[in-house]
Amino acid sequence: MKLSRLPEHRQSEYSSYLSAKIYGMTINLISDTVTKPTPAMLQAMFAAEVGDDVFNDDPTVNALQAKAAAMFGKEAALFCPSGTMTNQIAIRTHCCQLDEVICDHFSHIYQYETGGYAANSGVAINIITGTNGKITASQIEAAIKPNYDWLPASRLVVLENTANKGGGSYYTLDEVRPIRKLCSEKGLTLHLDGARLFNALVETGETTLDWGVEFDSISICLSKGLGAPVGSLLIGNQDLIAKARRFRKVMGGGLRQAGYLAAAGIFALENHVERLRDDNCRARRLGDTLRQQNWVAEVRPVQTNIVIFDLVPPLTAADMLKKLEEKGVMAAAFGPATVRFVTHLDFTEGMLGRVVEVIEEMSV
Repeated sequence: MKLSRLPEHRQSEYSSYLSAKIYGMTINLISDTVTKPTPAMLQAMFAAEVGDDVFNDDPTVNALQAKAAAMFGKEAALFCPSGTMTNQIAIRTHCCQLDEVICDHFSHIYQYETGGYAANSGVAINIITGTNGKITASQIEAAIKPNYDWLPASRLVVLENTANKGGGSYYTLDEVRPIRKLCSEKGLTLHLDGARLFNALVETGETTLDWGVEFDSISICLSKGLGAPVGSLLIGNQDLIAKARRFRKVMGGGLRQAGYLAAAGIFALENHVERLRDDNCRARRLGDTLRQQNWVAEVRPVQTNIVIFDLVPPLTAADMLKKLEEKGVMAAAFGPATVRFVTHLDFTEGMLGRVVEVIEEMSV
């Protein structure tokens, strides 16, 4: 097929498909953290006005923080290098030593933050087995410890939206509000690990303001689906963020001319939210294709941009990653016989066509 025969808006898609198929382009579906800034984002970064953020003197960082706080109806926000740092700072600000955090057993703070809750804050963790990374108010209530001096004090509940290890599943506000009510009644604080929150919001149509009402603190990531190279934000009231700044400093997270990075975050929030629907849609198409293969045992429900699938024995994740890599597709092992794809800003429609073709042609 000649490019000239295609409508102009389809030529770049078909070109990327041909590049992947013929010229050996690697298609990276390991994570949505692998993206690179778009030319327009780079231009915004180069044009940023900067200062020293440790002295609160970087105007672009200040603008990003104010923008994020306003989006969620909160008083303040804090720009940090990573979502792990914003989550860990949230735990440190909400808890004291000998407290405990309640969360799902798939939660990022439990699975992938190196036990930071213990190292940074001296707290215990109380894990609940939810459904695809989601927990309910009744489960949380049953997990709250009685006030005995030989038990940690239940202090903080953390929800993850979307749930990474849960396959990109998401909460709705109707599911969150009973949890908020319980936390208020029991004197617990509620933190949202919203690393991929916007992937959920483009599906539900709910607003950031509505979500801001329900949580004492919120973490959002700029360097996943939103496509910025670095950065996350912790959002909350003024007192919480003032305290959080001190913990960011002691963790080594104070940056100097961070406005170049903050400019990418502002651009991402203004330009890359609505397009997350494309990522979610492409993930569903991958899921539909995988369900038709006789070497796939199960595909977890695909609700946003994460596709997790289990393999038919004796096929292992290592086997599958090798087969995919031979065809120019990179993915991540998510268990001995489980593989994860994550769609993102740099994964085009043409690349989707190539990956579908690889899956359909694969023999195991």
